[in-house]
Amino acid sequence: MKTFLAVVRHGSFAAAGSAIGLSAAAVGLQMRALEQSLRQPLFDRGGRSVVLNTSGRRAVARIEDLVLRYEELVGYRDDGALVGTVVMGALVSTLMGAFADALWSLQRENPGLEVKLFAGKSSDFAERVDKGLLDAAIVTCPPHALARSLVWTQLYVEPMVMITPRRPHFELPAEPLHALATAPFIRFDRETWTGLLVNDVLSRSQVEVRDEMELDSVEAILAIVRQGFGVSIVPKLANLRWAADRDLRVLELPGVDVSRRVGLLERSRHTRTRFTGAIKRYFAQAAGGAAARAT
Repeated sequence: MKTFLAVVRHGSFAAAGSAIGLSAAAVGLQMRALEQSLRQPLFDRGGRSVVLNTSGRRAVARIEDLVLRYEELVGYRDDGALVGTVVMGALVSTLMGAFADALWSLQRENPGLEVKLFAGKSSDFAERVDKGLLDAAIVTCPPHALARSLVWTQLYVEPMVMITPRRPHFELPAEPLHALATAPFIRFDRETWTGLLVNDVLSRSQVEVRDEMELDSVEAILAIVRQGFGVSIVPKLANLRWAADRDLRVLELPGVDVSRRVGLLERSRHTRTRFTGAIKRYFAQAAGGAAARAT
């Protein structure tokens, strides 16, 4: 049944086999066995093509439900502990932020839990979660409507800030907007969701920047700015000791209030809801604790 769902997601026996480590012939044999077990054909076979027939399309939701129930049984423990393997996507920058603390806490409390992480971009993760290739992903707030099968839940917020080097290789004005307009600008990839937030900050600042280079990594941008080669706009990652950084200054732009909202992306129905529920509870409790300390 899991192989059947892989065929549905990937569109062919060969692509499904490549994803799950089987040959196309082995996938075909499993699909023949499944059809015999269910006493009905699920595919129309003709020439070199194999496509779902009407019975196969009707069976998808029911088989997904059966696999979901099976996975819940496999991952169940009487003591409530999380067990098994979860496959997640995460922006590298979130592993430098609050998500790293949450992951460490959950794995310490649940020694039978294994989390496999894949780094990438938010836009790529959305497609992979929707296809079931990932159980969930930590991504920024989507700038557009998601597929109806997907759900995004906000976990925490990071303000977008300007960073400048303490020892620049160029003349750096003291006033933030003047510095932003005249200094070499190290831009976050404008095609990414975080890059769109940078564009929003620049638009609200009403400043034309001098693009020096464009990178798709917060970590790379931090390294370049630390070495004195430019200024940038980045999310203020939670786990970095910004005040103690001897090579960077963090500045707020006057009249500009833009934040990166980081959240959990998952399908509305999937087999790892206990894990994703634990992630959401961790951040809800953290937010509650922060609110209590503030009062």
